[in-house]
Amino acid sequence: MSPVPEIRVTRCNEVPVHEKGDYVLYWMTAFRRTRWNFSLQHAVDWANRLAKPLLVFEALRIGYPWASDRFHRFVIDGMADNAEILKKIGVSYYPYLEPSPDADKGLLAALAEKACLVVTDDFPAFFLPRMIASASRKIPACIEKVDSNGLLPVKAAERVFAAAKFFRLFLQKELPLHLSEMPEAEPLKRLKHKAPSPPLKEILKRWPAASPKILSGAPEPLAEFPLAHDVGVVDEQGGTGRASKRMKGFLDKKLSLYEENRNHPDEDGTSGLSPYLHFGHLSVHEIFHHLAAKEEWDLDHLPKKATGGRNGWWHMSEPAEAFLDELVTWRELGFNMCRQRQDYDQYLSLPSWARETLKDHEGDQRRYVYRLEEFERAQTHDPLWNAAQEQLLQEGRIHNYLRMVWGKKILEWTSSPQEALDIMIELNNKYALDGRDPNSYTGIMWVLGRYDRPWGPERPVFGKIRYMSSENTLRKLRVAEYMEKYKPR
Repeated sequence: MSPVPEIRVTRCNEVPVHEKGDYVLYWMTAFRRTRWNFSLQHAVDWANRLAKPLLVFEALRIGYPWASDRFHRFVIDGMADNAEILKKIGVSYYPYLEPSPDADKGLLAALAEKACLVVTDDFPAFFLPRMIASASRKIPACIEKVDSNGLLPVKAAERVFAAAKFFRLFLQKELPLHLSEMPEAEPLKRLKHKAPSPPLKEILKRWPAASPKILSGAPEPLAEFPLAHDVGVVDEQGGTGRASKRMKGFLDKKLSLYEENRNHPDEDGTSGLSPYLHFGHLSVHEIFHHLAAKEEWDLDHLPKKATGGRNGWWHMSEPAEAFLDELVTWRELGFNMCRQRQDYDQYLSLPSWARETLKDHEGDQRRYVYRLEEFERAQTHDPLWNAAQEQLLQEGRIHNYLRMVWGKKILEWTSSPQEALDIMIELNNKYALDGRDPNSYTGIMWVLGRYDRPWGPERPVFGKIRYMSSENTLRKLRVAEYMEKYKPR
């Protein structure tokens, strides 16, 4: 056992550790899992050091942006898995579902008052940074946040990268220093003090824990919450158990054909792991561990010199290399942007060349212009675009390649690029299981030129922004079955 690397731990305030507290509190906010989790590992280290029990507190607020049955159910599925796992181990677990806005006011402070310290998750996007910062100012307890986002610690890169190729070169130089620092697969096995539940009687009376009924998956209780009920639950279920099953299925059955099939919607050759990564039900470290084992790979395979090349650096198979470029390079590029710039989701964060060319063509005539409501209902003239939007509505996802086309067409069919950005964010964050994530913001902003370069020939509306069309997609890819399956209802 080795401690969590210092670069992944951040002290959020100056309050000292209260060594006479009743327990160490792990406030689970982003990494909603009991395995391969640096945050949980750090909390276990503290509990063992102080000879105190551990209390895992996992809450789900009601007032977060785009709150809906879809996202609530996915998170609650994960809570159910955590409840079962922690009960078997004998670790105290407190799942809390806020019944109405601000009903949780005072809860964290009440828990922290009895705690030696609070350990929580360091996630650089959505409302979580503001929530952690606010708690650190208001709560008279030591708070430490821990980064378990990706293979590269988010603090390791102290600048924004203009393109994936520059970040890829940086990764190849920096990442080998961190690949030997993996989180423990099962940190709770080291927990020394599995005492009975801490004294939470008064707290539980005021803020009751989530009921077994709602954790079991019964649909009725969700109707009682003030959520967007029109964004319904999807067939894809959340939780660490299903995440693990999905990961193993991909590595065993799909990986070998990943490079060949991933761009063909009819084949559905993608991993399908992004929702589980977003909600913290699955760790990039765990995926990498199993992938490396499958490829019979170890650190000695890495070359001594970084090349910046997309393929061949890992010295794995071509499908594995292609998958790692998505999982590590492109995913963690988004985390880098979100940590470095608070305006990561704003139009002004685009590169200057992109804003200039879009401004030059802002007045160009659009052949089609649609309102948000028409986009949302998949009511455009384009059957392929409608199918992609219908998949988003039905399943909470869009095939990876078609998501790029989806965004490019929104840019083409709106009155301004600013409006296009607003619509992309609204639709993605409202319906996509992996929305509101650094990686999904990367995809949206790439549509408008981030991490890309000027392209020719210069076109109406797009200017020098990379152009994509449904017509070319239909010629290049196998989509007939996809379009039939997701024909708007």
